[in-house]
Amino acid sequence: MATGTDVAVFVGLQASGKSTFYDQRLSGRYALVSKDLFPRGARNKQRRQMRLVEEHLAAGRPVAVDNTNPSPHEWVPLVELAHAHGATATAYWFPPDVAGSLRRNAAREGRDRVPDVGVLATSRQLREPSAEDGFDAVHEVRFDGRGGFEVRVRDQAAPDRHGTGR
Repeated sequence: MATGTDVAVFVGLQASGKSTFYDQRLSGRYALVSKDLFPRGARNKQRRQMRLVEEHLAAGRPVAVDNTNPSPHEWVPLVELAHAHGATATAYWFPPDVAGSLRRNAAREGRDRVPDVGVLATSRQLREPSAEDGFDAVHEVRFDGRGGFEVRVRDQAAPDRHGTGR
């Protein structure tokens, strides 16, 4: 995993393990930005998210964006912002398991529980990220069956694709 300034973009269904992965693997090294942490009635969540990511990058801090980010519509602005600050952009792909996400989601309480229709709608939008989308690397994240995760590199950009020697 990246050790320099990086934007980690999580891509996966609700209840796919993204927040737990952050807690286990990136917490303490990456700042966290998640729309789930904004007040429920907050306006302009996308603008607020981008501003927070930019603030972390400007301060030289790696940042993880923990949302579903199901398509290029959500992740391209994050990739562009990372590269504008000379940072890498790494996708963490959580392959869909709709039944598993629905089961884990059903065990959630209060605000953490998403209506099933939300999980199903995200599953229809979900697209696997690749280096072709501008990411410097794509890591696939799966549960390891022991309460943790297995991570493997799926795709990496050519070292000089962005003209920065990456």
